Amino acid sequence: MPEPLPSTAAEQAALAARLQAENQALRGELEETNQGVLALYAELDIQAEQLRQASDLKSRFLSYMSHEFRTPLGSILSITSLLADEVDGPLSQEQQLQVAFVSTAARELSDMVDDLLDLAKIEAGRITISPAWFDMLDLFAALRGMFRPIVDTGAVDLIFEQPEGLPQLYTDDKKLSQILRNFISNALKFTTRGEVRVSAQLHGSQQVRFAVSDTGIGIAPELLEGLFEDFAQVDSPLQKRLRGTGLGLSLCKRFAALLGGEVGVESVPGVGSSFFVIIPLAIAQESVDEP
Repeated sequence: MPEPLPSTAAEQAALAARLQAENQALRGELEETNQGVLALYAELDIQAEQLRQASDLKSRFLSYMSHEFRTPLGSILSITSLLADEVDGPLSQEQQLQVAFVSTAARELSDMVDDLLDLAKIEAGRITISPAWFDMLDLFAALRGMFRPIVDTGAVDLIFEQPEGLPQLYTDDKKLSQILRNFISNALKFTTRGEVRVSAQLHGSQQVRFAVSDTGIGIAPELLEGLFEDFAQVDSPLQKRLRGTGLGLSLCKRFAALLGGEVGVESVPGVGSSFFVIIPLAIAQESVDEP
């Protein structure tokens, strides 16, 4: 039942005093809560600044380390090239094998350094987009020539489907080429026999879908979700022999986002995989203007 109204002046005064005390107590609790919220916001600001500084230090370290590695790696590659060409005299068969091993290891390390440098540039916001009109036939021809020395000595066929009926693209062909190179390189690494097929087709009316499909070992369904994250690697017998940074697919995802698109994968273990990137036929101007 509701509290009866006071009937005398003394009771009214007592009620007013009690209400005032309750109001002051409530105001005090609100002030304490506000102070707690302000303290929490201040702590979050401090943690956010610490995370920003840590991220900036990591990017600067990756950039510095990558630049420092590039010079000695270039020297190693130049020396192995001179040795392989037998400029200073003929090599025995065993020496040729050893020089080839050093050259391959140096090139793999150089690729890792390039990946780390690209990651540092992206995180620091120093990657720029330079779009231009180009024909996909030219892009496929360049990729075919790039991988011909590898394919000619292997047991896997690299097939480029003719991109018929597709218009010219207005985007950064170097970033797109880097995405496709990574897809093709991975497909060749994890395909011991059969083929790697590169295709392009319209996806809707304003996008194009590039796909690199292989007849390789495939990927387990539970591994697909995190495949494009930093340092992600597939656990397989081939992966143990073919080590990398685990940054290649992550960089593909970031480059695709810079081009206004997205990446994805479809795979069946033991049957093969298909990695794809979908980008606009013409990159939006706001994507070009972003720092």
